[in-house]
Amino acid sequence: MKQYELTVLVHPDLESDIERVTNDIVALIEKSAGKITKQDNWGKKRLAYTIDKQNFANYLYFELDLPAEAPAKISNAFNINREVLRYLLVKQQQVAVETDEQ
Repeated sequence: MKQYELTVLVHPDLESDIERVTNDIVALIEKSAGKITKQDNWGKKRLAYTIDKQNFANYLYFELDLPAEAPAKISNAFNINREVLRYLLVKQQQVAVETDEQ
């Protein structure tokens, strides 16, 4: 399984119901045979530009382990979900750490 980062911008009117939306996203990831390694709610933030006549969005951040076919399934589900304004699903880069031995 490969490691991914997922950032989801949720409609600002759902701020009081963000727990349900988060649970729906978690269920979608687990249904796609994925595993969540980190989850964070960044809260409601102002957008740099208007999306669907909205100036704010609730940001949700996830670090995931997903099988090869899961990103396409998750993307398809988010594309038809009216609660999600935007999302970004990217593969994490493995950074080599160099040690300075003297």
